[in-house]
Amino acid sequence: MEGTTRAERALIALRQRILNGDLSGGTRLFEVALAEELDISRTPIRAALSKLAEEGLLDRAKGGGFVVRSFRLPDVLDTIELRGVLEGTAARFAAERGVTKAALTQAREVVQQIDMALSGHEIDLDQYSKLNQQFHKLLVQMAQSDALAREIDRVTSLPFASPSAFLDDAASSDRLQRHLSAAHEQHRAIIDAIANREGARAESIAREHSRASRQNIVFLTRQKGSLRDGAPPLEILST
Repeated sequence: MEGTTRAERALIALRQRILNGDLSGGTRLFEVALAEELDISRTPIRAALSKLAEEGLLDRAKGGGFVVRSFRLPDVLDTIELRGVLEGTAARFAAERGVTKAALTQAREVVQQIDMALSGHEIDLDQYSKLNQQFHKLLVQMAQSDALAREIDRVTSLPFASPSAFLDDAASSDRLQRHLSAAHEQHRAIIDAIANREGARAESIAREHSRASRQNIVFLTRQKGSLRDGAPPLEILST
């Protein structure tokens, strides 16, 4: 049990450092140094590195060891586009197949909670992220397709592809507020289209919704100085 706890702690710590940009693309990782730094034995460090390689955040280096992976911007954008296609299909399935009143009520309750997270002077990003993730999970469940759910789960596990993997533009809170508010209005529109059994409309809005993440990444990668500095995960992106 203790070994599992240490392995999970190592995994969480290393994953966060990569996504925060503390370990930039191309950085070589050494078990001994990481074990000493995190005060964890080499065995859980080795397990964590292997898991991160499976997640696609690390590449196995020639001669052994691991290197933090650099992600090409076009590949990231394609992955987000693919998520939009899959979630659009989920929204269409939900509208065409019909969903229960209980499912619609649950989704609308999440929408209302997101309203509250966005209503304050400062955005509650942690709460928004959790609720946004919950909304997208409900959308997949409403599609009633195990095959589609598996594919969406696979795609959203990739860096930047998760519905809540938006980049926090710390230098421009007003822009972030507008960005999240516009995306949230699409949440409401998707549920309305599903409730009205409008499959094509639900699919179109869901696909457009995924492009909010795409547009945010494109915007930030074109910036210099403080705007880009406010989004450290961009450190693992290359053009």
